[in-house]
Amino acid sequence: MTELPPAARRVQAALDALGLRLQVVTLPASTRTAAEAAAAVGCEVGQIVKSLIFRAATSDAPILVLASGANRVDEARLAELVGEPIVKADAAFVRAHTGYAIGGVAPVGHPQPLRTYIDADLLAYDTLWAAAGTPHSVFALRPDDLQRLTGGTVVALASA
Repeated sequence: MTELPPAARRVQAALDALGLRLQVVTLPASTRTAAEAAAAVGCEVGQIVKSLIFRAATSDAPILVLASGANRVDEARLAELVGEPIVKADAAFVRAHTGYAIGGVAPVGHPQPLRTYIDADLLAYDTLWAAAGTPHSVFALRPDDLQRLTGGTVVALASA
């Protein structure tokens, strides 16, 4: 087995600390986009957990959205849930609040806990795949593991 890159090791350490027997793997193919990740692991695009960071426009708080790879996020609905306008975060904001670069943002292992929303459509699958700190690292998990790992609130977030 190839040794994990440092960011992927941080994700594995976070998973281990939470007591779940989930295994980070590094793949030769890119997993930067949902389509690339699905092709690399051999699953449906909807099974890919997209970790998206938004910035609350007034409070400047980071908001983590864990969306199905098949969905676009309804940003108006998200703003309603957050209680203030939201904007897409830039790369520096994402790295500062997650410790990861865009394309490898994991749902765990952040410097501080993040307010998290989970796309309800992810609950339709038995197995999900999430980024693990790099554009080549992922881990498989069940939807209930995702909720346990993040403490996220499950909501309908897909845009119509």
